Amino acid sequence: MKIITIVGARPQIIKAAALSRVITNQFHDIEEIIVHTGQHYDQNMSDVFFSELAIPKPQINLKVGSSSHGAQTALMIEKIEKVLESNSPDAVVVYGDTNSTLATAIAASKLHIPIVHIEAGLRSFNKKMPEEVNRILCDHVSTLLFSPTKSGFNNLLSEGFLNNYSNNASLDQPNIYHCGDVMYDNSLYFSKLSNQRSNILEKLKLNEEKFILATVHRNDNTDSVIKLTDLFSTFLEITQIHQLKIILPLHPRTSKMMEQLLDPKLLKNIQESNMLIIVEPTGFLDMIALEKNAELIITDSGGVQKEAYFFKKPCIILRPQTEWVEIVETKSAVISDTNSKTILEATETFLSNTELNFPPVFGNGDAASFIAKEMLNQFS
Repeated sequence: MKIITIVGARPQIIKAAALSRVITNQFHDIEEIIVHTGQHYDQNMSDVFFSELAIPKPQINLKVGSSSHGAQTALMIEKIEKVLESNSPDAVVVYGDTNSTLATAIAASKLHIPIVHIEAGLRSFNKKMPEEVNRILCDHVSTLLFSPTKSGFNNLLSEGFLNNYSNNASLDQPNIYHCGDVMYDNSLYFSKLSNQRSNILEKLKLNEEKFILATVHRNDNTDSVIKLTDLFSTFLEITQIHQLKIILPLHPRTSKMMEQLLDPKLLKNIQESNMLIIVEPTGFLDMIALEKNAELIITDSGGVQKEAYFFKKPCIILRPQTEWVEIVETKSAVISDTNSKTILEATETFLSNTELNFPPVFGNGDAASFIAKEMLNQFS
């Protein structure tokens, strides 16, 4: 069988690597063509990125680039449609909730090509988030829906999907699965690579030093004077109270908005702090090394929330809600948004609590193999 995998950003390429790896190693009856829409330009998308992570490069790059949601999605639909028509795949595979995922879902469904949605069923229940709209619309035109979590599976049931397995799934009678998370598969694989290839701890002189890892990049946080001020004031307060360094790989957007929005005195305190350590955006293996060695992770990133859990680290979530409800239910994570009091209390609790539990809510590390096997069963 032939599949086309469509991704739009570097994190999706990393997710897709799990499926590509099992196809290469175990499922030789599957031919995969990887298409990158070019939704996000990333200067780190170099040959080194692919060779370092041992993942396949996309064979096709549509070079769509950035623009408004509508314009970008429309251009992607047009270009993806041509790729699908010229290659005639048995199915198209998409991940998560980007505009590339939405555009593929629209193009493929119109051409009656089965859609395989990996990371299906996730909901933040906030439709002001573009990602929420994208994931809902994609789910409802997919044929095979693979949810990484039980709560995602239950969300699909509550939206009217039936838990009736068919050997001949279709757009009108899709199959839904609770299969585990391909990023957990990846975390096991890339953790070993990180041990071999990352030198970030040595570079930052963190080998034997306890530290907190933080990331901030969501528009809701970076574009608000109040939220950005609260966050960085709180970070400085944490370093003073606990005498722990906070390592903050700084997203370019956050850096720009800090210069524009923060009070000059606060900005000067940040720049002169020897405990709030701002570093350039890190590569994936370096990020894993930081996550694995941190005492605590504070983030507004959905991916980093999960990786904190994979590596058994407590997490403070700088958002008003999360689609990864399981990590909150296990009490290994707390939703704080940018509330300083909540962040400070959660930091105190997590740094003094060494008996957190991390049950295996994201599967057993074999999700990609399950997905490949089911695609072969349905479409070959």
